[in-house]
Amino acid sequence: MLDPATSSLPWATGVFVLAAAVIGVAGSRLSSICDRLADRTGLGEAFTGAVLLGAVTSLPGITASVTAALDGLPTLALSNAIGGIAVQTAFLAIADIAYRRANLEHAAASVPNMMQASLLVILLALMLAAMAAPAVTVFGVHPLSPLLLVVYGFGIQIVYRSREHPMWTPRMTRSTRLDEPDAGATGLPLQRLWIEFVVVAVLVIGAGVAATRSGEQIATATGMSHTFVGALLLAVATSLPELVTSVAAVRRSALTLAVGGVIGGNAFDTLFAAVADFAYRSGSLYHGASGGEQFLISLTIVMTGVLLLGLLRRERLGIARIGFESFAVLVLYTGGMVILGAAL
Repeated sequence: MLDPATSSLPWATGVFVLAAAVIGVAGSRLSSICDRLADRTGLGEAFTGAVLLGAVTSLPGITASVTAALDGLPTLALSNAIGGIAVQTAFLAIADIAYRRANLEHAAASVPNMMQASLLVILLALMLAAMAAPAVTVFGVHPLSPLLLVVYGFGIQIVYRSREHPMWTPRMTRSTRLDEPDAGATGLPLQRLWIEFVVVAVLVIGAGVAATRSGEQIATATGMSHTFVGALLLAVATSLPELVTSVAAVRRSALTLAVGGVIGGNAFDTLFAAVADFAYRSGSLYHGASGGEQFLISLTIVMTGVLLLGLLRRERLGIARIGFESFAVLVLYTGGMVILGAAL
């Protein structure tokens, strides 16, 4: 395990690059595994993307945030969590570019995905409220942390029920890609799929720890702020599975899985803060945050709102054959990172 106080910058950089590569390679298998699990279990692409794909691709990030919290670095823990959500939303725009037939948000029409985006906005707003509220803790944990877990669990139940009993359905067009089981998927061995799922998860966790430790050393050696390192360097590295799996899912025409994996994973990622708060022993994690983390949350809420508008509007073709929301999300993310870097 790397010690940020003694490891050299070249060594830390090498470990960081290697960990990011492992995360990317392991993530390349996830879309295929989860697509097949969605068909074999009958859970559907949107729910599988949110719970299975979203949770596993989030493992590097949650490992990174908890590790940073244990090391007494609240800004790194929070900026990694929120920065990961922001960059993963931008990754969905990249997946939109990879899908050339139509706007991805038009083709992947799904009520569960829109509900997950709404749930994400609620969870982010709760975090922002906790940062502005008094620094109250119970046994060293802010009351919001267990509340986030409850709200997320309740929200996921609603998402699952919406698939089984939708109150309305999207208008069908020639570009709409329905969430239907692939032919021949029922013959795949379910036990083997679950074993592969667990093995990939273990690889991702180990790489996430290595990326965190090396990221801490890079921040110490270069003098960069933990907020900037967490929001950009660490968040991008630990979010590579989302990029890899989203593009891979699009190429497999599992469009609902691609969108659900990012949006559902983003909702799951808000729990990074809750779990890291339990690991942080110096008070409320939310009140260890700086203005940079509050800016990141606000930026992410705006990006998610734009994405939700795109899912509702369902533009077929937009700027450079991508939807207006994808273009706007990329502009917002790039501008936000420039502002954050200039401020820090």
